[in-house]
Amino acid sequence: MFFSFGVVLLLGTRAESYHRQSVNQPEALYLPPSFRSPRFALNITNVVGQGTSLDGSPGRQSSVSRDIMREEQSIGSKTPGLTAGGQSATLAINELSRELENAGNQVFKFGFGQSPFPVPEEVVEELRAHSAEKDYLPIRGLPSLREEASAHLERQYGLKGRAQDVLIGPGSKELMFLLQLALDTDLLIPAPSWVSYAPQARILGRSVHLLPTHLEDDWRVDPDILDELCSREPGRSRLLILTDPSNPTGTSHSADQHQELAAVARKHGIICLSDEIYAGLCYNPGHSSMARWYPEGTVVSTGLSKWCGAGGWRLGVFQFPAELDWLADGVAVLASETFTSVSAPVQYAAVRAYQGSEAIDEYLIAARRVLSALAARVTERLRAAGVAVADPVGGFYVFPDFGSKATALESRGITTSSELCRRLLDETGVALLPGSSFNLPPTRLTARLAFVDFDGAVALEEALRQPAGELSDAFVDKHLGNTIQGVERLCEWLG
Repeated sequence: MFFSFGVVLLLGTRAESYHRQSVNQPEALYLPPSFRSPRFALNITNVVGQGTSLDGSPGRQSSVSRDIMREEQSIGSKTPGLTAGGQSATLAINELSRELENAGNQVFKFGFGQSPFPVPEEVVEELRAHSAEKDYLPIRGLPSLREEASAHLERQYGLKGRAQDVLIGPGSKELMFLLQLALDTDLLIPAPSWVSYAPQARILGRSVHLLPTHLEDDWRVDPDILDELCSREPGRSRLLILTDPSNPTGTSHSADQHQELAAVARKHGIICLSDEIYAGLCYNPGHSSMARWYPEGTVVSTGLSKWCGAGGWRLGVFQFPAELDWLADGVAVLASETFTSVSAPVQYAAVRAYQGSEAIDEYLIAARRVLSALAARVTERLRAAGVAVADPVGGFYVFPDFGSKATALESRGITTSSELCRRLLDETGVALLPGSSFNLPPTRLTARLAFVDFDGAVALEEALRQPAGELSDAFVDKHLGNTIQGVERLCEWLG
C-alpha cells in the first residue's frame, strides 16, 4: 500500500494538487494502541485533495457541555482562512507601542512578551563564527543540534528522548502550525491560553474547544472537565496543548496535576503538545512536564526565544516520543514544503546554547532572580490596589483580574477587557493585552501584563554581582524601576 504526500498550490480560488513524493508503507500503518486510527492519522486534506485522513475517516462535529460550548463561542468562526481573525494581538500591541513611542509618548511596554535579556555572549560569538555558513541544512535540523537539544531536555528536566525524534524549526510557532496541519483533529486548549493556538486552528478549519480554568485554581486545567469533554465523543481524535509555565498567567501545573491529566489523556488517546518555552525561566527548581507522566503521547516544544533571549533568531525545537515517529515524519514532510530548513548560522549557534556552560548557568540563575524579584513586587502592588492575581512561578507574565473594580470601571464606560486596555494605554501609557485575546469572554475584565520593560543587560550584569538569595527592594527600584513605575501608574488610574 502506498500513501502519497503532496502539496496544494492555492492560486486565487483554485487549488491544484500535485504529487510530490511516494512513501512505501506497510499494508496497515502501525500506530501504538492509544493512537490507532480512526483517532489519529496524518491529515492529507491539504496535500492530496478531499477531507479525509489516511484511514479515510471524515471529520466530525463535536458536541460538548453547555459551559464548554459557551467558552467555544468566543473563538469565532470555524471557517478556514485569514478572515477569522486579525493580526496576532501580541505583534499588534508591539507595533502600536513602538508607533506611540516614536511619536514622543511615554509607553510602558507590558503588552509584548519579549525577553529583556541579551543573548549569552558565547552564543553570540558562535553565531559570528558561523556567519559565513550558507548551505541548506537537513530538513529536520543540524544533527549535532538535535543531539544537544535532546540532551538538554534530559539534563535539565529529566525528559528522555532520541535525537532522531527532534525537529528544528524557524520558531516553535511555525512547528505548532505544522503539527496542527499534520493532524486531522480537534484542538483542546485552556482558557486563558496563548493568543496564537486558536487562530492557527481557525486558519486550518479545525474545531477549537476551550477548557475553562479559574483564578482560584491558578488557572490550571481541571482533569474532570477534560474527561467530561472527551467522554461525550469517545472515539474522536484530539490535540491538547498545555503551557508550563503558562502564557499568559505565569502559573504551572504541578507534578500531581500532570499525573491526573496524563491519566485522562491516556484513557482517551489524546495527543498532547507540552509548550515549555518558558521552562528555563522557572524561578525555583522542580519544573514539571506532562512528558514525564505521559511520555508516549506528548510532544515537547521549546526554543531559544525566552530562556536564551533570542526571540528574533527564530529557532524552535520539537521532541516527539518514539511512539509518534509517524507524526514527526509527517511534520517533516510539511517542513520540506514550507521553510525547508532553519538559518544555518543560527543552528550552529544554538548548538552552543544547548550544550550549556558555567557562564550560561550563571546567566540563567541571574535572569531568574531578576524576574522572581520583579514578579513579587508587581503582584504585591496589584493586590494592594484590590486586583486579584495568581502567583507566577516562571516567565515574565502576570494575569490580573480587575473584576473587583467592575462597578467603578463601568461608571467610566469600561465594560470589556479590550476597552479597559485601550483606555489604559490612552490615559496612562500602560500597554497591556486584554483577556479576550487569550480566549476569555470580552466582559471578563482580565489582562496580561508582561513585566519586561527594563534594561535587561544592566539588570543581568548587576544581578551577577549580588550575593546569593533574593534580590532586594533597593535593587528592584534601581534597576527595574521603569516597570515598577508603570505598575504604579496603572494602580493609581484604577483609584
